[in-house]
Amino acid sequence: MKKKLTDILQDIEILETFGDMNIEITSIEFDSRKAGEGSLFTAIKGTKTDGHKYLPDVEKSGAKAIVCEYLPASLDKSITYIKVKNSSEAFGVMASNFFGNPSRKLKLVGVTGTNGKTTVTTLLYDLYTGLGYYAGLLSTIKIRIGEKTVGATHTTPDALQINKLLKQMVDEGCSHCFMEVSSHSIDQNRIAGLHFAGGVFTNITHDHLDYHKTFEEYLRVKKRFFDELHDTAFALSNIDDKNGRVMMQNTKAAVKTYSLSRPADFRAKIIESSFEGMQLVIDGEEFWTKLVGRFNVYNLLAVYASAILLGENKQEILTTLSTEGAVEGRFDFIRSQNNIYGIVDYAHTPDALKNVLDTINSIRTGNEELITVVGAGGDRDKAKRPVMAEVAAVKSSKVILTSDNPRSEDPEEIVRQMEKGVGGENYMKVFSIINRREAIKTACALAKPGDIILVAGKGHEKYQEIKGVRHHFDDKELIREFLLMNVNGN
Repeated sequence: MKKKLTDILQDIEILETFGDMNIEITSIEFDSRKAGEGSLFTAIKGTKTDGHKYLPDVEKSGAKAIVCEYLPASLDKSITYIKVKNSSEAFGVMASNFFGNPSRKLKLVGVTGTNGKTTVTTLLYDLYTGLGYYAGLLSTIKIRIGEKTVGATHTTPDALQINKLLKQMVDEGCSHCFMEVSSHSIDQNRIAGLHFAGGVFTNITHDHLDYHKTFEEYLRVKKRFFDELHDTAFALSNIDDKNGRVMMQNTKAAVKTYSLSRPADFRAKIIESSFEGMQLVIDGEEFWTKLVGRFNVYNLLAVYASAILLGENKQEILTTLSTEGAVEGRFDFIRSQNNIYGIVDYAHTPDALKNVLDTINSIRTGNEELITVVGAGGDRDKAKRPVMAEVAAVKSSKVILTSDNPRSEDPEEIVRQMEKGVGGENYMKVFSIINRREAIKTACALAKPGDIILVAGKGHEKYQEIKGVRHHFDDKELIREFLLMNVNGN
């Protein structure tokens, strides 16, 4: 694949250039190890390293052009240098240009917020597939191109991967793509150059302060996504969240709102709720869903409203949505032969955990016990650890604090930090088992017929990361195994 340098640099604010601008480029890279014959390398200041440090290696690699924020002391006459103000932002635009701006050739909808991104994007993908479209999905759980599945490892891939995937989607006939947009990807300009048909705000709560440092900065970064939407796009916001209107303040997009409790463009109401599903009224129409929980009503409403704003038929949307089940690892529900309920959920923030526990408590009779198994991830926001333990202790009958993905941290120290959130009145119902497998096994052994076990934090993940190594670990798989032992009296 070849592209003229001038075409790749379209819509980029260039400060200075040195060398031949009429050359052809065969690839664009931001990893110096991948720079080579015919490539354009972009030096990006990252969170861990600065690409400018590797320019001497890139100059020896056969690269034909270099984009950077400051030029090396001596310039190689065989290389074209382009100086820009912000190279990460420029790279996003260049990636889009290099692959022919694929985001303009389908309808790309971005979903951002602390909780609900994966559920909303996955339900939108499933809805559009059910409606007969060929669609794409960029989520933490899966990347889908039509019916084909590609692995996913981050909330949002880098700009090069995004545009390469979008081009594949366009080439294979996808008309729509639904994409999770994380705060990291906004801040690091991974979505720069993308043309969104719409943006959805789910909610914003305490998370990622290890990266953003303050909640105000986290909020500002999320808001930037909507600030940069084009005037042809829609901006859909949950106005039951106190920052829902703040997100929309400076957007040029057409603002639409959804709510369960106040006047909005799109409304929903819960009529009946059980572990098997909910009877709702959405936009004046009665509707049954297999999904459970007030938080999922918001997710469904965001999906419904997005589809309406994209021009779909109301009845067809609701009919198709009614057939969809839970997204993997999101209120993922198991019932044993002796009527013990097991629920696996990705809830890894205080607010997400509260939502799941509130949902369970709104359905249960009170005669059964709710046993919660929960941990907190290592190398992440430490401030939420005691808060999560407090939420679990207040809203559960019994709590087992355990390991999540400790990563490079000591899991015992993480649990000790969680324990600090447990007040005296709840102390007796909380205990700690560091080994997550043993914690789940103990919860299943303690449960009696009718009891409910919530295993929170990892959801869809099939691994546990300890000291940089990922070991196979599946919460749902273990619950099934240990509930079977409970049934058999082992």
